[in-house]
Amino acid sequence: MRDRTRLLGWLLAVAVLVAVTAASIAYGSTSIPLRTVAAAFRHFDPTVDAHLVVRTLRLPRTVVGLVVGLALGLAGAIMQGLTRNPIADPGILGVNAGAALAVVIGIHVLGVSDVHGYVWFAFLGALAASVLVYGVGSMGRDGASPVKLAIAGAAVTSLLASATTCVLLLDRVTMDQYRFWVVGSLAGRGGSVVGALLPFLATGTILALWAGRSLNTLALGDDVARGLGQRLGRARALCAAAVVLLVGAATAAAGPIGFVGLTVPHVARAIVGADHRWILAYSAVLAPILLLSADILGRAVARPSELQVGIVTAVIGAPVFVALVRRRRLAQL
Repeated sequence: MRDRTRLLGWLLAVAVLVAVTAASIAYGSTSIPLRTVAAAFRHFDPTVDAHLVVRTLRLPRTVVGLVVGLALGLAGAIMQGLTRNPIADPGILGVNAGAALAVVIGIHVLGVSDVHGYVWFAFLGALAASVLVYGVGSMGRDGASPVKLAIAGAAVTSLLASATTCVLLLDRVTMDQYRFWVVGSLAGRGGSVVGALLPFLATGTILALWAGRSLNTLALGDDVARGLGQRLGRARALCAAAVVLLVGAATAAAGPIGFVGLTVPHVARAIVGADHRWILAYSAVLAPILLLSADILGRAVARPSELQVGIVTAVIGAPVFVALVRRRRLAQL
């Protein structure tokens, strides 16, 4: 596929993202006409309920969905390229398990009870777990090879998950609070959450956009990449740093959300081929489309209540991923 065709496809995806963003603001337990949404931005009137809903509830929720989707899409594409593992997702580097254990400790030991408190515990837990996995996976003569990272991630994830389960079994109050965070949701996440995590998201995004060319070289194999002048340790460390920052911030903002980082890179790869620069560009747009669409669907099917977006992405993502697994292209990482 030529770059011109890829660019046109990417611009079409951006147009779809704009439409889904507008729908996320307009539709929910109560639908708001698009002209009223536009008026809430151009001529905000605090005495109009619809304007308040748009500005204080729908807009922050949509912004959180956009940045979390962007982060999960980029991180998933990097993880699959870095580990050369087609089923790599945030769980493989222990990110979700580390975030979960830190949140549980925050609730159980320090009595943290709101999402703004969970954010920092989740981020620190994700960061610590990812550093631990990369440190363990880097031991030995060959450094952080894809197989060693995957094995270290699985081992650390099992250890942290066991510790989390032990705490939850001992404390029912902690269990009651933790279960609302662990399903993954965009509800109740205000703009302050995004603002607090924005430096980490911005740094991770810059590193991710840089990583495309390095991932293309690493995909040729260690010997070829080394022969082309690629510094393997430096490239892998920077890619891992991007994953830690992006997934840690996304998990801290919305809780563990599965299948977005796992499924979207495969869709992008099926569209644009094996060039990681284009895979990253497409994943950055397709992942927010999936996440916001799942959030809209969760609000529509359970009115006047709603389903958490983590549940909906699992319902949507599982059959899509199974269909992708059946394609031969999945094995060509």
